[in-house]
Amino acid sequence: MGEEPNDARPEPADRIPDGHAPNHPNQNQNQNQNRSPAPPDPRVAPVPEAPPWAPVPPAGRAPETPGSPGAPATPPPPAQPPATPTLAFGPPPQAPGQDAGQQPGQTSGQPSGQGSGQPSGHQPGQASGHQPGQAPEQASGQVPGQTPGHQPGQAPGQPFGQASGHAPGQPPGDPSGAVPVGAGVAAASGYGFPQPGPATAPGYGPPPGYGPPGYGPPGYGPPPPAQPPGPANPAQAAAIALLNLSGLGLGYVLLRQWIGAALCWLATAALLVVALPADVDGVPVGVLVGYGVLLLAAAADGFRRGLRATLRTGAAVRRLALPLALVLLAVPAGGSLAYGAAREEAREEALLARLTVADERVKSGQGLLFDRAEPLYRLALATYQELGTKHAGSRAGKLVPARLDAYYAQLSAPYDKKDFCKAVAPLKHLRGLPGTVDKDLLGTRPAKTDEPLAESLYGCGTAALGVQTAEPPAEKSLNELLDTFPQSPQATRVEPAVREAIKTRSAAVDGGAVPCGTVVELRALRSSVDALPDATFAGASRETAAAVEKGDFACGTSQFRSKEFDDAATTMTQFAKDYPNSPKAAHARSIAIAAEIADEEPEAGKSLPPAKAPGGARMVMVVSNDGPGSVELLYTGPTTGKITLNACATCTKYPSSVFLDPKKIKACTGPASKYPKATLLLPAGNYHFLQKRAGTGTSTVGDTKISKTKIEPNYSYTNCLYVTSGF
Repeated sequence: MGEEPNDARPEPADRIPDGHAPNHPNQNQNQNQNRSPAPPDPRVAPVPEAPPWAPVPPAGRAPETPGSPGAPATPPPPAQPPATPTLAFGPPPQAPGQDAGQQPGQTSGQPSGQGSGQPSGHQPGQASGHQPGQAPEQASGQVPGQTPGHQPGQAPGQPFGQASGHAPGQPPGDPSGAVPVGAGVAAASGYGFPQPGPATAPGYGPPPGYGPPGYGPPGYGPPPPAQPPGPANPAQAAAIALLNLSGLGLGYVLLRQWIGAALCWLATAALLVVALPADVDGVPVGVLVGYGVLLLAAAADGFRRGLRATLRTGAAVRRLALPLALVLLAVPAGGSLAYGAAREEAREEALLARLTVADERVKSGQGLLFDRAEPLYRLALATYQELGTKHAGSRAGKLVPARLDAYYAQLSAPYDKKDFCKAVAPLKHLRGLPGTVDKDLLGTRPAKTDEPLAESLYGCGTAALGVQTAEPPAEKSLNELLDTFPQSPQATRVEPAVREAIKTRSAAVDGGAVPCGTVVELRALRSSVDALPDATFAGASRETAAAVEKGDFACGTSQFRSKEFDDAATTMTQFAKDYPNSPKAAHARSIAIAAEIADEEPEAGKSLPPAKAPGGARMVMVVSNDGPGSVELLYTGPTTGKITLNACATCTKYPSSVFLDPKKIKACTGPASKYPKATLLLPAGNYHFLQKRAGTGTSTVGDTKISKTKIEPNYSYTNCLYVTSGF
């Protein structure tokens, strides 16, 4: 009785089960009014979606009612977006002549499908017939201008969900008309289903895009509008700016601006690559300036972006953003401090390395002469001075005083070993350091070198007295001592030391075994004394000169006695020239002549010529030159001397051969006036003669002849000098 007959009649166009309602004017108006989305009601089951093959009616075409072909069509309103279905709870509107609580197509008295214990047409806790905020006269899902209880195109009194038309041959209002699949109780208005449009078959809901936004599949319906900028939030902007200022790009991370965050990370990584490991020079200024500009730009950009941004984070994170930003500012500050500490450590290590190099240079100077080691010492001192003055607070600078003590000790080592001459140069160097090294850094060290230097100058100078090959010579050290430390005890000891050296060597000349060596020392001593100040050393200079004269004569006689006749002749000849007014000058000449004869005839050097000729009678000896060129005749015996005869212009060499007896040569037989002559007065005794003829066209220089003669008292003698040829 309550069911509609299920005739197999074709459905009208507005009953196609595709989930789309006919394009009724009132329906379009209702859709435009219900544009705003409403939250889903958990009490209403979702409407199933229409299949993709469901046909879509043409846009702008008003459906026709089969039952009223001549009915005038209502002009359609302007096109409007689909209305959002409104879910309402309560009994459906009643058709005219239908009892309350009766469903369309249900006869009076038929149960409405509800329990007997519930009021008819109501759900528990629901208002009957309208939603909150809806006019009481209009049920949910009803189009404005439509009478309650019927749908567009439905005649009054027609059951809900049935088209106003009817099949051919069926009387209007016949309750047994065809009902679309899915129509019935579920399609009744007021039970949570969309009202404008025909009911759909089970499983065929409205197409995507119907319903509130966000409840359909993605890609359907218009895109959600962009969120309007929020109110200005300076605290949030400052927090984001400070987060970017830390160099970690966390402000961009909070804003989800990943490109800006990546740029901050890359800049910080590049800075770390350039800066690490820390060295003495640090990061180039250009890199620091560029990085700082980048951080400021990131902070400004973060402030701009974060001023009105809506953060997709929780309230707790937003509250912690500003304190975290302030805390993270310690990252660059702490990094700067850590880098500064690392750089300071690198600087300390570099300064210690320089100190080690200077120490090695000082050590390499050991065992070398100071002149060769001085350049190394100068370089080391330059390093010590720089470390001790410009970097005095560093670990290396604090070690400089100890290094200077070691430096002074090393250079003073020769003095400690009493090697005075070797100690003079380094001690002078140490004493003169205040002129090149900071005086405050040196302290009292240079003053402590005065006494060692004065003692070294005195020791070196006095040790060099009489040493011809001394380096430096005695006068250099002694004069420096007298000039540098004139009031020192060492300066007052110089003159006594010089006189003692003269006395010692003079005594060695008189009874020494090697007077010639002593005379060499005396000559060197005289040279040194002559170079000392005259006012102080005039007497010592005279004593030295006398000692040298005595030493020269003693040297010549010693050489003669030692059969060193050539050296004796040279020494005595030089003595006679150096001291022509000496009482020993004549004797020295005699010794020189005798030594020259003895050099040709050793027998003539058996005894030293007497200093004075013997007294008594003297015999005459006339000497004539019967040969070409001049001739020098040397003789020695009881008396010693020499004479020179001029050349004979007409004299020639006499022929000689092994077969000719020299005694048969008749030399000097011509007129006496023809031959140059000389007369000698000789005491009696044995004499040795040496004839030395000068070179001519027929003779050579150095032609000599030795002869021996005995002079007896009461006789006169003649001696003819001639030259023979070798043939």
